[in-house]
Amino acid sequence: MSLIDRIGVDMGGRRPLEEALKVAAASGLKYIDVQLDTGANKVNAFDDVRIAAVRALAERLGVKFGLHTLSAVNVAEYSPFLDEAMDNYLRAYIDIAPKLGAQHIVVHAGYHFSSDKARRMEVGRERLARMADYAHKKGALLLLENMNKEPADAEVHYLAHTLEEWQYYFEEIDSPALALSFTANHAHLVPEGIDGFLDHMPLERVFEVRLADCLRNGKEEHLMIGDGDLDFGRLFARLESKGFRGHYVNAFVSLEAMLSARPQLVELARSAGVSV
Repeated sequence: MSLIDRIGVDMGGRRPLEEALKVAAASGLKYIDVQLDTGANKVNAFDDVRIAAVRALAERLGVKFGLHTLSAVNVAEYSPFLDEAMDNYLRAYIDIAPKLGAQHIVVHAGYHFSSDKARRMEVGRERLARMADYAHKKGALLLLENMNKEPADAEVHYLAHTLEEWQYYFEEIDSPALALSFTANHAHLVPEGIDGFLDHMPLERVFEVRLADCLRNGKEEHLMIGDGDLDFGRLFARLESKGFRGHYVNAFVSLEAMLSARPQLVELARSAGVSV
């Protein structure tokens, strides 16, 4: 498959899933990510008839799609009632994914409030291990995303935003139902950088690579390609030379911007010596 066909976009919750699939097909996309948290796409808004129709539509259009859970939902939650709700939330995504024909579900490690980091990490890892077991039984695939850093003086910080924190989860959860979603722009924000992640992460477990521009060691921004200083040519060259053959997902600004960036990214890869 050509590189441009491997570059999809994150539709988020912008439009009903059925419309997102049609827009994707009309735009020549082979891959999209969608979220099932709001509006017509709420995970509990799908009955059996709609599920079957979505699956048939995706197959007819030739568009593959993944689900992306909401990072604001704290996977590291341990408070009474809320911990059970967190389990139910992830199970709902896991239950519906294979029925819809979704390729994967992007999940997160949650967040902490500085003083409770160790406990939050332990709780989150235990939950992700349970959910991976559940996903394996249901025939679903979870992708754990490396998250973005927050300002040093922020009260709330995402977990798994450094390579070391990300490894805390995926090295201990040895499950065929837990793979990885590598967000390159998040790695660009921390000292180890993209090269540090690529030197040490298990590429055979990376199912997708998410793309946006940003500034080195800067703040969380999802900029258009060229508005930051991320070297996309080097990124593609390193990934492709190491054998990555999964898909990429643009996640920034607008649908129009993400679509227009696809040929731009291909040219950056070509200029870096990648066979496109």
